[in-house]
Amino acid sequence: MYIDGILIAVPTDKRAEFIAHSEHVDAIFIEYGALRVVENWADDVPHGHTTDFYRAVQASEDESVVFSWIEWPDKATRDAGFAKLRDDPRMMDFPVPFDGKRMIFGGFTPVYTIAQ
Repeated sequence: MYIDGILIAVPTDKRAEFIAHSEHVDAIFIEYGALRVVENWADDVPHGHTTDFYRAVQASEDESVVFSWIEWPDKATRDAGFAKLRDDPRMMDFPVPFDGKRMIFGGFTPVYTIAQ
């Protein structure tokens, strides 16, 4: 398995637009091999004294933090999927309801998993 993690700030009043964007874009991730995409709107995210999720994405008072991840079967599938995504015009056709310049993302190799 391979995981992409994403952290963004979304204007709080654009929650519905963000969900519509996710429904559009996440379906393309699935089409290109992702097993699951999870979008999470901040609910119980404290403001820290030194660092926190809000500071990480320079969120303003009128923005909410969104933490997302994409599960892939392996890194090769992820790399091939992202290569296709870069050239897919559907990725460009949909309005993005957040400032992508403040997005934090990266790929991760799981080292431990536990489930019920």
